[in-house]
Amino acid sequence: METNVAGNSYSRRNFLTLVAGTSAAATLAACGSSGPSTGGGGGDSKGAASYWYLTGQPNEGIRTATVERFNKANPDTKIAPNAFANDAYKQKIKTALGAGQAPTLIWGWGGGGLKSWVEAGQVEDLTSWFTENAAVKDRLFPTSFGAATINNKIYAMPAETVAPIVLFYNKEVFEKAGAQPPQSWADIMNLVEVFKAKKVAPFSLAGQSRWTNMMWLEFLFDRIGGSEVFQAVFEGEKDAWSNPSAKLALTKMQELIKADGFIKGFSSIAADANADQALLYTGKAAMMLHGTWTYGSMASDGGDFVKSGKLGYMNFPAVEGGKGDPSDTVGNPGQYLAISSKATAEQKDVAKKFFQSAVLDDTEIKSFLDTGSVPIVKGTETQIAASKDPEFLKFVYDTSVNAKVFAQSWDQALSPTAAETLLDTIAKFFQLNIGPDQFITTMNGVIGK
Repeated sequence: METNVAGNSYSRRNFLTLVAGTSAAATLAACGSSGPSTGGGGGDSKGAASYWYLTGQPNEGIRTATVERFNKANPDTKIAPNAFANDAYKQKIKTALGAGQAPTLIWGWGGGGLKSWVEAGQVEDLTSWFTENAAVKDRLFPTSFGAATINNKIYAMPAETVAPIVLFYNKEVFEKAGAQPPQSWADIMNLVEVFKAKKVAPFSLAGQSRWTNMMWLEFLFDRIGGSEVFQAVFEGEKDAWSNPSAKLALTKMQELIKADGFIKGFSSIAADANADQALLYTGKAAMMLHGTWTYGSMASDGGDFVKSGKLGYMNFPAVEGGKGDPSDTVGNPGQYLAISSKATAEQKDVAKKFFQSAVLDDTEIKSFLDTGSVPIVKGTETQIAASKDPEFLKFVYDTSVNAKVFAQSWDQALSPTAAETLLDTIAKFFQLNIGPDQFITTMNGVIGK
C-alpha cells in the first residue's frame, strides 16, 4: 500500500483493486514510464538488470533515488528502472511474467500474488541466499518475512514500510462519556451501550468499501483462534473456514452489528473520501478500526484533532478465552521485491547486490521516516525520536516489531479469485444478508482457487 503518515495517502481501495483481481482500467499508455522490456530483466548496458515499481509520490521518488545511488556506486552493473501507474501495474507484470519477459526485480505485495508466481515457477527461491547473507535478514522485522514465505521457502526481499491496523479513538469523546479505552471484547460491547446513550456512534466504518469490514474479522479470528486459523486457509487446507473459532468470531461480529455498534448507514459510506475518518475527528463516532496510513490524512484534514492530542490509538484488545496473542497484529507487514527466474545469472547477481547494499540503506530509511512512514528495519528508535511524529511512529514501530505474528491482510494473502469472493461475502455478511454458516460454506468453496 502506498501510504504516507505525514501527508495524504493513496486510496487503499485502488491498491486492493489490483490484489482483488479486478481488470486494469488504464492502458499502458497511462503508465508513468513504460519502456519496453528486453526480456529476462535486460537493461540498457552490460550487466544491467531491470526493475519495475509503482508511480506516486513520495515513495516513487524514494525508490528512484535508491536506484540512482546504486547505479552511481555500480556503473558497470546498473539497474534500469521503470515506474508504472497503480491501475496498470498488475496487468502489465502478469503479462510480462507469462511471456517470460518480466523485469529482473519485481515490486509486489507478497502473499497470494507471490504464491501464484511461485507455483508457476516465475520467481527465484531466495532461501539459501538469505541463509548465506544472514545479516541482511537479521536487520529486518522478522514478521515481514511471512508474506514472502511460501511452503517454508523465501521468495522475495521484504522492503519499504509497515502499516498495521490499529484501534483509533477520540479522547475527547471518551472523556465526555467518562469512559476508558477497551481492554477486552466485553469492554467493546459495553462501550457500544455507553456511546449510544450519548447519541454518539460507537464505531465509524466505511462499509461500502468492503475491505474496511474485513479488518474486524481479521482481528476477531486472530484473537479467538490464533494466527493458525487463517494460516490454514492460506495453505489451502480443505474446509479451513469451518474451524470452530471462525464460527465464534463470525457470531460475535454479527452481535456487534446487530447491537448498532457501527454508524448508521455504514454500508453506504466509502473509505476513498475519508468520510469514516471525519466521523471520528468530528466526534460523531468514538472509535475506528483502521490502518496507520489514516493518521496523516486525519492530521491534515482534522484541524487540531491530531496536533492537540485528541487522537488515541492502541492495538486491538484480547477476546475473553481466546487463544490469540494480543500483541499480534494484522495489516501490511511490508512490500516485496522478487527476482525473475528468467533473468540471467548476471542480472540475478545485480539484483542480490541491490538487496544487500541499497534496499533500506541509511538514506532510504531516513527518506521513509521523513515522509512519516516506519521502515521495516530494527533499531531505528533514535531516528524515530528525531522525526516529525515521534510518538505515533514509535507506536507503529513497537506494535510491528513486538508482534510475534504480523498477519497480512486477507485479500492480499489470498489469490485474486478467492479475495474477490471474500470481499463480496464480507459485504453481504455485514449487511446481515447472510449468517456465519453461509459465510463459511461460501469461503470453503474457494479454498485453493
